[in-house]
Amino acid sequence: MAEDGYTSSATTAWEDHSTDLHNSAYGRPSFQSLDSVEENSSSAHDLSTSPKTRSSSDSAGKSSSSQPWRDNSSAAFIDRRDTLSTIHTGTPSLVEPSFDENVLRALCELDCGVPLLLDRIKQGVVSCREAAVFFKKRAMVEDEYGKTLQKLSRSTSEMYALNDGKAGSFVSAWQSSMRIHEAMAENRIRFAQRLNEMSEELGTLVKEVDKNRKQTKDLATRYERALQESEGITEKCKNRLDFTSEELERVLLQKEGESIKDTGMQNRTGGAGGKRAIGKAVAKGGLLLKGKNPGNIQRQEDDIRARLSNASDQYRKAVTETQAMRQEYFNFQLPRILRALKECADEIDLGTQYHLTRYAFLFESIVLSDGSTLVPPPEDGLGLKATIETIDNRGDFKIYMQNYAFARGSAPPRGPRREGPSDEGFLPPLPTFNEKAQARPVTPATNGSNGIQDKGRPTFGVDLAEQMLRDNVEVPAIMAKCCEAIEKHGIQSQGIYRVSGMTSKVASLRQKLEKDLEAVDLDAPEWSGDINNVASVLKMWLRELPDPLLTNSLHQGFIEAAKIENDRLRHIRLHERVNELPDPNYATLKYFLGHLHRVNQHSADNSMSMQNLAIVFGPTLFGQHASINGQGGVMADQSFQNMAIETILNHYTDIFIDESE
Repeated sequence: MAEDGYTSSATTAWEDHSTDLHNSAYGRPSFQSLDSVEENSSSAHDLSTSPKTRSSSDSAGKSSSSQPWRDNSSAAFIDRRDTLSTIHTGTPSLVEPSFDENVLRALCELDCGVPLLLDRIKQGVVSCREAAVFFKKRAMVEDEYGKTLQKLSRSTSEMYALNDGKAGSFVSAWQSSMRIHEAMAENRIRFAQRLNEMSEELGTLVKEVDKNRKQTKDLATRYERALQESEGITEKCKNRLDFTSEELERVLLQKEGESIKDTGMQNRTGGAGGKRAIGKAVAKGGLLLKGKNPGNIQRQEDDIRARLSNASDQYRKAVTETQAMRQEYFNFQLPRILRALKECADEIDLGTQYHLTRYAFLFESIVLSDGSTLVPPPEDGLGLKATIETIDNRGDFKIYMQNYAFARGSAPPRGPRREGPSDEGFLPPLPTFNEKAQARPVTPATNGSNGIQDKGRPTFGVDLAEQMLRDNVEVPAIMAKCCEAIEKHGIQSQGIYRVSGMTSKVASLRQKLEKDLEAVDLDAPEWSGDINNVASVLKMWLRELPDPLLTNSLHQGFIEAAKIENDRLRHIRLHERVNELPDPNYATLKYFLGHLHRVNQHSADNSMSMQNLAIVFGPTLFGQHASINGQGGVMADQSFQNMAIETILNHYTDIFIDESE
């Protein structure tokens, strides 16, 4: 029967290997016999051709050259991923050595094995999906906490340099404590990244297992439907054979010349019930006995015997094929299906448990990491509490007092006079620590600035175009001077531009540069020893520009360009805004970003990536500019300011360097 998908060669193969039925586990046929069946039928079957739909009306008298349900199952299992990858051709084994054979045996004995495993896999998928959702939400919480703490520590460290706070041991301890907070924030951000990865992996696992579950369910349904259809055809063949047998018996009785109502016939057919059965058979067959012509009766007998032989062959063939199909389903295909489903269930269960265990390990690690950051081993430096304890308020005050007195030593005295003639009641002066300063000759034009003469060419707080025109330079002199010193002495300094200098040193250098920029030697050990002081002065000069370097008029244009998500289009729009800058601003920006580009080339040493440089100089180059709608102010645009600077830095060559250069 072509519609059933079976061939006579397959039946023969089953008969040839009938001796193997008792050799395998559970009293099932051996896999070697099944391979032989597939080899015998493969010559007449094309694996790439889908089987035709079987019809009960024309199932009789046709032969088939394929067994699609078995071959299609092999193709389906080969295409399966993960759970079905162990099913292959060659010399397969029913279970892998690591597989629980007792569980598979028990499932094969259950009538509800397939739905049991399908429901179990569905439960595992729901549990896995819930774990993935939890990891995703937990990652959002950790990421927000880490980024907020990181932003707070960095902004606090930068703002402290702008304010007139304490210096000395306090500023060192304060900056160290901010770095500790930043390290803890980075740990939390990494933890959030791991949680996101685990959530995505669980989501992928759910999709794969659910896909395999549906494929295996469809495969099992197709096998069961094919077996039910075969059993239905067998039952039809049996009914046809019974009907033809009754017809033949009636003709034989007529041939012997006996009446249907004869007493002997009544005894053979069991009385009145037999009469009715023969009568129904005559009525169904549509055979009307007209006379007792021997030739007519003989022809009827021969015709019925031929139909009976055909019906008997069809019934025998249907029984044989149904038995073979039933044996193959229960002894081979059902264990394979149950094994695949059990592997799906194990995969989703073990995958969920693995990621939960990994989550617990990562959670413990992040807590221990926070603890080791707060209280590190002695050889790894100081923790937060020990860092705070390094503050020496008495020593800081002593140094501050000395510096204050030294800075004010040559200034005109204010308040009551300390010294005077003795006849006016003044006592002899007491020796003080600033006697040397009093002994130095004071030049009238120095104005108390450590001997540096004020040339009347201020730099800080002066309009950019005005000071460049005044000095007749293409790049502001203070920027060129500071950038050259930084590249010479601090380009590999850890956290350059991010780490602030000492407040007193920064103020002193600012004052010297304001008096006479050319007279200040930044190569001197006083300034090259701690290059962060020079970097802080340069940032201070940029912040004090009356109009920011990127100008207030173009501020909103830069922000709108930075909001574009497409990288290429954002680059183009920011390039257009840069070209709209006034000539002094454009030249200064080109020089300064070229300097930052060179600083970034040493990011392996100074840890100043493009993103870190953008975070430091975003607010500096844009200035304290309020938003248009008044909502959010500076903080509302800060992320876009940073994005604009980072994009321009990443495309510095495309924006500023001509091909001719």
